[in-house]
Amino acid sequence: MSESDLRLTLACWDHDRVQALLDRRVEVRGCTLDCHTLPTSTLFPLAVGEARFDVTEMSLSSYLMQVSTNTCAYTAIPVFLSRAFRHGGFFVRADADIQTPLDLEGKTVGVPEYQMTAALWMRGILADEYGVDLSRLRYRTGALNGGTRKERLPLDLPPTFEVEPVGDGENLNDLLLDGQLDAILAPNPPRAHLEGDSKIRRLFEDYQQREREYHRKTGFFPIMHVVGVRTSLIKANSWLPERLLEAFTEARDLGMKRLEEVWLGSANRLSLPWLYADLETTRAVMGPDYWSYGIDANRAELAWLCEQSFAQHLAARRLTVEELFHPSVQA
Repeated sequence: MSESDLRLTLACWDHDRVQALLDRRVEVRGCTLDCHTLPTSTLFPLAVGEARFDVTEMSLSSYLMQVSTNTCAYTAIPVFLSRAFRHGGFFVRADADIQTPLDLEGKTVGVPEYQMTAALWMRGILADEYGVDLSRLRYRTGALNGGTRKERLPLDLPPTFEVEPVGDGENLNDLLLDGQLDAILAPNPPRAHLEGDSKIRRLFEDYQQREREYHRKTGFFPIMHVVGVRTSLIKANSWLPERLLEAFTEARDLGMKRLEEVWLGSANRLSLPWLYADLETTRAVMGPDYWSYGIDANRAELAWLCEQSFAQHLAARRLTVEELFHPSVQA
């Protein structure tokens, strides 16, 4: 790197699709990176608050909210570092008489944050796929298994939506077991479920099949996180978004190549007994290029998210896909 290179801080979690950037096998042309590997629970509040890093992984839902109010310090590039199907994230109390999604109406439902991207997706699926009236759920927000968790951005919800934080020292797992919650919407299982407690079960026991059917129907592979670039840096270096997109794409390709090499290797180098079956199923359902970056391949999904953010009273106005990303990466 030359002394004239732009020096940037980059912060993200250690996803396999970004590892080649973190270990310097991939470089951003014209830039020197100071990389920080941090969990998203740390990164996301920093991104919407103090905007500590020049390039950062961001919650897509938080980004939509801030773009809609012109309060975001970042401009996104269409790099989607995290994607995850969400039918497996609905947990209900076994004695709550919840057999179908419509049975959630009138119930008290826990969610770590109302505005988190996983919850945005899960409520959207309830409304679009199952006809659930989201205003008829009573929401309680807080940490899933322990500690403290609060909304990272203020909410501006209509009076018909009841969203309240849990009390100090309370968590969603314990409240579900105690009967104060009927269900939980979360990106990962509550502790009691992991411990095999029969008082908690999944709403969709066949969630993997439902997720595959959802993909076949919609073409969506739910986007969770984007990459934000400090807007002031882009104004001074208009070439930056394109080069970052180029580098993140190269890093993703190397990560996917590595996964394929492990998959096709003569010995299983990952501690997953059904890795081969999972990858074969993934490719059969979604094709070989299932982790797509760029706008065109994800336009319908991004438009759906923009509409859902507004419909769920998160974004202050309807957003277009084009205004989410810098013009230089929209070709």
